Amino acid sequence: MSENEFDAEAIAESMLPYLGLPDEPSYRSGIVFHLSSARGIAAGLLAFRMEDEAEPAPVFKP
Repeated sequence: MSENEFDAEAIAESMLPYLGLPDEPSYRSGIVFHLSSARGIAAGLLAFRMEDEAEPAPVFKP
């Protein structure tokens, strides 16, 4: 799989046995949907460019 390819079905198929989770056919569409959604969220976050010297925000203490 190249960097631009994303196959949620293949990821689910390979990770469910590894994680010891049941592979129920009725669950598969929900699992694939959530993997695709998580990828979309992560893509937006990873697209945000930061300098290497960026410092984390200070801790908020009310």
